[in-house]
Amino acid sequence: MPHAFNASPDHPAVDYLVRLHADLGGKILENRKEAKRLADTMIHVEAVIRIFDPAYSVRAISARRRQRTNPWFKRGTLFREALGVLRKATGPMTVREITDAVLAAKGVTGADKRQRLGVEAGVRSSLEDHSGKDVQTVDNMVPKRWKLA
Repeated sequence: MPHAFNASPDHPAVDYLVRLHADLGGKILENRKEAKRLADTMIHVEAVIRIFDPAYSVRAISARRRQRTNPWFKRGTLFREALGVLRKATGPMTVREITDAVLAAKGVTGADKRQRLGVEAGVRSSLEDHSGKDVQTVDNMVPKRWKLA
């Protein structure tokens, strides 16, 4: 049986939704202006490229996103930190346990959920990359538990 909703133009949610709609419309306009500015800047960069190399195909340049760097671990250091944690561990550890220990060893206390998940993904990825070489999993456990090889 469908739920009957009593729609009313005087409902307080309507005012809120109208403001939200206006805010979203404003953001769309701002983004369009920014997109236009960026496109103009790209055209200028392409022109400078052609000054140096008229035969260069600017269509071959692919767009890329900047990778957000981790504020606590430089490139290549996260796996070494995880290995250090596993060396001190008394038994196999899950990725979450390793992440908690790595952050604690680094003295990180103010990580929000997104940052924490990013570090956890980095730990998981590096463990998977080194699986069978430096680290290994304990048989058929869910979640995977890791130990030194």
